[in-house]
Amino acid sequence: MVATVALGLLAVRGRGGGGGGLAEWSVGGRSLGTVFIWVLMAGEGYTSFSYLGAAGWGYNYGAPVMYVVAYMSCGYAVGYVVGPVLWDYARRHGLVGITDMVSHRYGRPWLGAAVAVLATVFLLPYIQLQITGMGVVVSTVTYGAVSLEWAYFTAFAVTTGFVVVSGLRGSAWVSVLKDVLVIGTLGFLAVYVPLHYFGGYGELFARLTAERPQWLTLPGAGSGQGGRGELGMGWFASTTVLNALTVVIFPTTVAGYLGARSADALRRNAILLPAYNVLLFVPMLLGMAALFVVPGLTGAESNLALFKLVVDSLPAWAVGVIGVAAALSSIVPMAVFMLVIGTMWGRSVLSLLPRWSSGARQKLASQVVVVAAGTIALVMTYTAPNTLVRLSLVSYEGMAQLVPMLLLGLVWRRFTTAAAVCGLAAGVAVVCGLVFTGNDPVWGVNAGMVALALNLAVALTVIWLGPREGAGSGAGDPRPDEEVLARDPLPGTGDQNESPSVVGARG
Repeated sequence: MVATVALGLLAVRGRGGGGGGLAEWSVGGRSLGTVFIWVLMAGEGYTSFSYLGAAGWGYNYGAPVMYVVAYMSCGYAVGYVVGPVLWDYARRHGLVGITDMVSHRYGRPWLGAAVAVLATVFLLPYIQLQITGMGVVVSTVTYGAVSLEWAYFTAFAVTTGFVVVSGLRGSAWVSVLKDVLVIGTLGFLAVYVPLHYFGGYGELFARLTAERPQWLTLPGAGSGQGGRGELGMGWFASTTVLNALTVVIFPTTVAGYLGARSADALRRNAILLPAYNVLLFVPMLLGMAALFVVPGLTGAESNLALFKLVVDSLPAWAVGVIGVAAALSSIVPMAVFMLVIGTMWGRSVLSLLPRWSSGARQKLASQVVVVAAGTIALVMTYTAPNTLVRLSLVSYEGMAQLVPMLLLGLVWRRFTTAAAVCGLAAGVAVVCGLVFTGNDPVWGVNAGMVALALNLAVALTVIWLGPREGAGSGAGDPRPDEEVLARDPLPGTGDQNESPSVVGARG
């Protein structure tokens, strides 16, 4: 943990000791190359879920957990197209996040502020989940010597320590350390556990197919248990599509996009990132292996399936190394979540107040919000842990409702403010209603996809019934298409200073 803080702080060496404006702090001065972008975005996607949740899902349900690999790989393919477009749009207009983009596209600062508040509600649970995940990992791998309470506080202190000072660049540097440990430890476990417990993969798979065949096909082992039998093909396909679209506009993903040096760096990154997904198969498979070694785990205990194998068979020093890798898998994404919340509030909410509208004050406000967001998540972890966990059920599906407002709005001029707001309100209301009443999936389909379809239908209806806009103009918005809409920067043109055609200019 000391090394993590030191590495995060060293990231700003030679850059004014953490000085610079909001862009330097929040998006790394838009100067990160392919390697740093790769480790940062891989680190943001490879969270404590990868060690705990993926193994737990593999233990409880089996095949349905493969949706994680499916949607992340499809999301990288979508990101190959969308990432450069968002990067170019932000670079041309000096923007640092999705709330900035919404404010600029629709010419409504209040709309950016509203999106910032909504996104914060959906992102706070992820901070709390990473704090909880790290606490469970540290307490388990220290054989209970470090209590959950101290482990929670350590997660908050370490992450806040370098995020406030070094921002996105510090997260990228720490991601390098994390990736070295994650690749090394999971590569070791992929070989060690099957050999140690089963004599090899042949025997492991033979036992799975003979004794647990339902774990290897959809809808998985949860058939008929609490509705999990609905995790079939319809759920798998709809969840993959929904999450692949959502991950490219997720605020933390966009922070990685905007930190890139060029659009070409993002394209190369999209090509390389799926290789990282190979690692996800390890905890999924080992979770199923744990069925034979530590049977009978139920509830939250099933999330510890992988670590029970580790603690049971490895010496303490090896357990410690694996624990550090898992802990860093909580710290890196938590850092980016806190950074994004701070940036959204500093740039889109507090900046509406005259006192906080200057660039220097926006950065200070963002740093204060980072500490505040982490503190709120930490306090709720201690006092009301189930409150934010319950919100996390709707977080990803709720964020999906921003897809039309952002992506469709950036390529289609006729997508008006009224259409965006009405569609978003309908989508969020439906997804909350379905999830919190226990109707997810609905008719075998991810509830977020149902809500997104309604979101889009409402938005298109508002556009159809509303005033028709002329080409190159918007209702009450005299700005030309080149100012409002996104463009696709040409590959292989360095800084992409050329002016390609604006996407959807004649919508």
